[in-house]
Amino acid sequence: MTALRPERETDTPYGGQSYGGSGAHGETAFLPPVGEPTAYLPPIDEETVALRIPDPPPISASAGTAASLTTGVPGGGRAARRKAAKRRGGRHGGAPETPAQEAQGNRASGRPLSRVEARRRERLRKPGPAVVASRAIGEVFITTGVLMLLFVTYQLWWTNVRAHAQAGSEASSLQKDWASGKRAPGVFEPGQGFAILHIPKLDVVAPIAEGVSNKKVLDKGMVGHYGEGALKTAMPQDKTGNFGLAAHRNTHGEPFRYINKLVAGDAVVVETQDEYFVYKVTSMLPVTSPSNVSVLDPVPKGSGFTKAGRYITLTTCTPEFTSKYRLIVWGKMVEERPRSKGKPDALVE
Repeated sequence: MTALRPERETDTPYGGQSYGGSGAHGETAFLPPVGEPTAYLPPIDEETVALRIPDPPPISASAGTAASLTTGVPGGGRAARRKAAKRRGGRHGGAPETPAQEAQGNRASGRPLSRVEARRRERLRKPGPAVVASRAIGEVFITTGVLMLLFVTYQLWWTNVRAHAQAGSEASSLQKDWASGKRAPGVFEPGQGFAILHIPKLDVVAPIAEGVSNKKVLDKGMVGHYGEGALKTAMPQDKTGNFGLAAHRNTHGEPFRYINKLVAGDAVVVETQDEYFVYKVTSMLPVTSPSNVSVLDPVPKGSGFTKAGRYITLTTCTPEFTSKYRLIVWGKMVEERPRSKGKPDALVE
C-alpha cells in the first residue's frame, strides 16, 4: 500500500512494539519486547544539511613528530627527540647550526643560552690561528708594496726633480760669475763647478764640476770631470789630452740618459768662462766593463784614434737602470772659440 496511514501497534521484525517516536530521517523506532535480550539500535544521527565546525582529529604519534619539527620542540618520545636532534645537526647528524641559526632557534623557543652554548659561540666568533696568520702576512705584503712604490717614486721622479733644481742653480751661479767678471782659479776643488756642457741634439745643458763623486757631483744632476788620482784627465784648454766626463743615465737628473742616440758628426760643446770648445762625435763603445779605464787614456783604446789630440770621452752606465756595464762615446775637438766672438754655430742653429 502506498497511501499514508496513522501510527499503530503492529508486529515488528524484532517482535517488539513501537515507542511512538521517529528517527532523524522519519523512520519509526521500536523497543524490544519485555524480557527479550536487547538488540543493537543504530545511534541517532544528528547530522543536518547546515554547516558546522568539524571536531579536531585525534593527535597521533606521527602528528606529534610533525608538530615537534614545526615548533622546534621535540615530541613523540625519546626516539623522536633523537631524530629531531639529528635533523638539527647534532653530534651524529649533519652540519652543525651556525651561531646565528642557533640564536634564532633559541629566540624562537624562548630559552636562554646554556654556558656550553655561550662558550661555543664565543669560540666561533674568534678567528683561528690560520686566519690571524693570513691577515698578518697580507698586511706585511701590503706594507712592503707601499714602501716599494714610494721608493720607486723617489728614485724615478723625486731625485730628478731635486737634481734638476740643483743643477739649474749651479749653472745660473756660473753664468752670473762670468758676467760679473769674477775670475776662477785654473785648479778647482772637488764638487766645484767650472764649465757648462751643451749637447744640442739631446737638449742637454748641465754644469760640469770637478770630480766624479756621487754625493758631491753626480747625484746633484751635474756632469763630473775625471780630475783626481789615477783617473785624472786633461782639461779642455790643454793642447793635447782626453777630457773625460761622467754622469747618470737614470735618476738624479740623468743628463746622459740618451747619449746612446748620438752619431758621428753630432756636436758636443763645453762652455767655460773664456771660451767655447766644440767637439764632434766620432765613435761609440756600446758595452764595456766598469774597470776598463783605458777608455780615458790620452789616446783612448777602442776609439779609433791613433795619435795624440784633443779628445772628449763621455761615460755612463748601461743597460738603463743598472750599473753593470759602461757606455762610452768619444769626440774630437773641431773648434775653439772665444766668448767675445759669440756662440758657436752648434749652439745657434
